[in-house]
Amino acid sequence: MPQLGAVAVNTNTTHRLSGWGRVPIVPGYEVRSENLDAITRDVPLTRGLGRAYGDAALPAPGDLRVAGSVLADRILAFDSAGGLLTAEAGLSLDELYRALLPKGWFTPVTPGTRFVTVGGMVAADVHGKNHHVDGCFGRHVVSLRLRVADGRIVHCSREEHPDLFLATLGGMGLTGHILDVTFRLARVSSPWIYQEVERVPDIDAYMDALKTSAKSWPMTVGWIDCLSKGASMGRGVLLKGRWAEPHEAKQGFPTLGAQIPVPFMFPNGVLGIPTVKAFNALYYRLPRPHRAVVHPAPYFYPLDVARDWHRVYGPRGFTQYQCVLPASGGHAAVRRFLELVTRGGGASFLCVIKDCGPEGDGMLSFPKEGTSIALDLAMRDDTQRLVDQMNECVIAEGGRIYLAKDALTRPEHFRAMESRLDRFLAVRRTWDPDGRIRSAQSVRLFGW
Repeated sequence: MPQLGAVAVNTNTTHRLSGWGRVPIVPGYEVRSENLDAITRDVPLTRGLGRAYGDAALPAPGDLRVAGSVLADRILAFDSAGGLLTAEAGLSLDELYRALLPKGWFTPVTPGTRFVTVGGMVAADVHGKNHHVDGCFGRHVVSLRLRVADGRIVHCSREEHPDLFLATLGGMGLTGHILDVTFRLARVSSPWIYQEVERVPDIDAYMDALKTSAKSWPMTVGWIDCLSKGASMGRGVLLKGRWAEPHEAKQGFPTLGAQIPVPFMFPNGVLGIPTVKAFNALYYRLPRPHRAVVHPAPYFYPLDVARDWHRVYGPRGFTQYQCVLPASGGHAAVRRFLELVTRGGGASFLCVIKDCGPEGDGMLSFPKEGTSIALDLAMRDDTQRLVDQMNECVIAEGGRIYLAKDALTRPEHFRAMESRLDRFLAVRRTWDPDGRIRSAQSVRLFGW
């Protein structure tokens, strides 16, 4: 990678960038440096490890450069008594796992991959299997250091510039460049997970089991078969977990092994309906121990076992669709959504359902009390139509989508499902009246 003083520029020959789903792929390149302050002075967006699935971390049309944060990855301060940590925005969960889990500390909230940065976790206000107990990551963030659109570096918190702080939680990097994050880690009883597994025959039984489990288990998540129909619609496997107590834990530390490479791009269509149906049937019947102490990495990050796993979707790429349906809709809302997916041929070997607790502080934070459903969709000629139909269903149910996963939502659909949007845009205009901070997603959804 050629060097420009202390700055590294990612200049691959195609000068293209994409999100994890490879939809879309746009012109652009990253400018990287250990000095994130320096490289954010005149660029419109900061990008971390590129794990937003769609266009949230991509340059807007006409922009080329983005600031890459991954070299700015130092832990700046850590209070070993109270767990308060300050880190540069480019610090990854992978490094946090390696450095602090052996000392009995872990991030209070983790998404489904460890290859994300703490800056990205703030921008997406990530949630995890414990949302019904611990909320989003933003709940545990104490303060932020941002470079705002006019070039100033601003410290913000719930007490200092609270409008900017709350708009940045879940604001997809559109309020300024996140430079440093101060947040509280969670003390864990051991580095191992105590897990219980329950196979569930249909969506109504699954929803009952999910709600019952949430009362006594701090971490719950489940896979369901989104192609099964009739009496077995929504059959699935529910995972319930907590940190193992010292007397339950295995000996030693659960080290991270090497990832299995996916060395080439699969042909388009490999993950079509017949393949996914066969996989789903096998996965549902796979023998599993009812109770076990398990490694935290496959529990939290099952897909991280494979490097570049997105290649299995082929050259056309894929999109992940994630929505939350409010608790007021009950089982019927979830069933209506799944019926739509199965009718539309939404073949996904990854369909995850989680329980969500109360809405977070962030102005555009995704979860609200209800049920989150996420599915991967290989790009086909009719994928946009299916996304439109799912969005119309979500709007009718009073739900919303997750911007960190989105690539195809139309602006009118997002506005219809997001009652907090005007407040967020007003704060954004206050701090950036000329629209200098922007992304491909912000232009697609908001026009700037």
